[in-house]
Amino acid sequence: MRTVLLIALALVPGALAQTGAPAAPVPTYEVDPTWPRALPDRWLIGAVAGVHVDARGHVWIVHRPGTLQPNETRSIWHAAPPVIEFDQAGNVVSAWGGPGTGYEWPDLEHGIYVDDTEHVWLGGGGEKDAHILKFTRQGRFVMQIGRKGQSQGSNDVRNLGGAANMTLDRETNELYVADGYVNHRVIVFDATTGAYKRHWGAYGRKPDDGYFTRAGERLPSPFSGAVQHENRPSNYDPDGPPPPQFRIVHVVRISHDGLVYVCDRTNDRIQVFRKDGTFVKEAFVAPKTLGSGSVWDIGFSTDPAQTFLVVPDGTNQQIWLLRRDTLEVVSAFGRAGRWAGQFYGAHNLAVDTQGNLYITETYEGKRVQKFVYKGLGPASVPIVQ
Repeated sequence: MRTVLLIALALVPGALAQTGAPAAPVPTYEVDPTWPRALPDRWLIGAVAGVHVDARGHVWIVHRPGTLQPNETRSIWHAAPPVIEFDQAGNVVSAWGGPGTGYEWPDLEHGIYVDDTEHVWLGGGGEKDAHILKFTRQGRFVMQIGRKGQSQGSNDVRNLGGAANMTLDRETNELYVADGYVNHRVIVFDATTGAYKRHWGAYGRKPDDGYFTRAGERLPSPFSGAVQHENRPSNYDPDGPPPPQFRIVHVVRISHDGLVYVCDRTNDRIQVFRKDGTFVKEAFVAPKTLGSGSVWDIGFSTDPAQTFLVVPDGTNQQIWLLRRDTLEVVSAFGRAGRWAGQFYGAHNLAVDTQGNLYITETYEGKRVQKFVYKGLGPASVPIVQ
């Protein structure tokens, strides 16, 4: 029997204190307004759609140069290369990317991962982006999985569909891909050869792009065969049964104990699996968010048990803290705004070995911020709509 945990989060100020027991300490963070340093060469970055910390402690981002507005670039300022590597101090170490020979650059950059062999993986969230790319850390092309414009849907084993994020299982050399904005699944490849291994949809079932159910009625999918535009209403009733299909599969992460965590972003939920796709449990976070959804990424706390999950919410513009064992929300921080420590489209998250957070912003946020881990402290009350 599947386990379902619903977190309604109808919290008001003081709600955590009213539970009768003092809240357990949670991770706390403080924004570093000096990170990163100023970009060189009069560069600007567009919407940032991926971040990762590599084995050296360097921070990598991928951004979308095409999202810069004409009034941003019509003077002396111009777009930075889409892939940028920063050192721990926030200085630019390298930058590269864009169309080239032998591969198809995505129409809409989305997701970056640097594996232990120092290869850089990139995805694409555009309607025709049916592929992912592998480069050396210097930007030399290595491999492409899938072909642009060739997706045949969520059960195609050769092509992807708006792949948003990826992660590597070091034990098996398998690449897990959150696939994504057009398709509705997790898919796994051999990281060296690109060979297909397996895939699954919500609850570990075979994904079905053609329908969803509401109140027991089978209805045509509002998003079949097209990119998941965020201005469309969600396809589920938060007061009804859980949706049987993924919508936007935005992130996949693997914990130390071998569990696979998936952000089903616009369904406002996290689903947890074993590596073979066996469903374990799920939780909804702020389920009345709808629209762009509440669950955008997942990071693990750096204690050996990875006790906490850190979950950006680019709609409610705050960062949720959950207990990993129960998927219960225990705290949150942040608010909407453009100042240091505030968010406009909190999109992606990376955690370094010291527990510091690197959080990107999409839409017109167009930045990456560093939040320094300050140890365990009192919980804060989440703000929800």
